[in-house]
Amino acid sequence: MTIDTKKTDGTLIVTLEGRLDTTTAPDLEKTLNDSMDGITQLIFDFKDLSYISSAGLRVLLTSHKTMSQQNGTLVVRNVSDDILDVFEVTGFIAILNVEK
Repeated sequence: MTIDTKKTDGTLIVTLEGRLDTTTAPDLEKTLNDSMDGITQLIFDFKDLSYISSAGLRVLLTSHKTMSQQNGTLVVRNVSDDILDVFEVTGFIAILNVEK
């Protein structure tokens, strides 16, 4: 998986490419932990993300909690139909702000 981050004026955009699974989730978690100070808006761009596992969902949930504690927002953009199905089945669609 490739992780690209862009930080400007309190907004962190995280673009993911590939598979977010048990092997790659720790890399994303470390990237987020190193980048979250002063962030009021976290945007995940899933345009090139092909798969998400429960480990990836856990990172999203942790990020959502962190943003709530920082009085910020989290948005997941460009979600494929397959990943949207995972969000719907797991109930994440009700928790996350998802923009297809």
